Amino acid sequence: MEKTTPKLVILFSGKRKCGKDFLSEALLNKLGTDRAQIIRISEPIKRHWAESMGLDLAELLSDSAYKEHYRKQMIEWSDDRRREDYGVFCRSACSTIERDICIVSDVRRKTDIRFFLETFGPERLRTVRIETSQDVRVSRGWRFESGIDDVQSECDLDDYDRWDLRLLNDGDVEVGEMLKRLYSIVEGMGSLT
Repeated sequence: MEKTTPKLVILFSGKRKCGKDFLSEALLNKLGTDRAQIIRISEPIKRHWAESMGLDLAELLSDSAYKEHYRKQMIEWSDDRRREDYGVFCRSACSTIERDICIVSDVRRKTDIRFFLETFGPERLRTVRIETSQDVRVSRGWRFESGIDDVQSECDLDDYDRWDLRLLNDGDVEVGEMLKRLYSIVEGMGSLT
């Protein structure tokens, strides 16, 4: 099978429990699976972790307590791998691209953005930061965990300021309005709409 080069790659970033997965899925539903797909940088990490530890991959990929139990260990292991090759997990995730529009739901590091810029170029790349107050994140089940919420995987993009779009997902703006703003990124690509 020939590798697909997407016409548009949309990178979603944000803290845990900000709604990245929810908004990525909503955008995918609006665009349609014939044109777009979601890839996750964390998927190759979780797949390796499941295989090496004899764990349930589906549970690791879900938003569950099972995943949270292993999160810190997966972060430490993946950080070691990234020190050897910063693009190792991005490259693996990209091997599954089959559509013109690729939504990456879990960008967490400046090196992730660097990889996608170098691989697809700035003309094909759009970056989205989902922001949510700590109180709303707590209401969605988040609680601060040392070694998880204060390390690079959660904090590296806190000072990044070149987002194409910032969305506040605190429940004050309806999902439809946020989708309209997200879709404007796609509309700006001309031949994709």
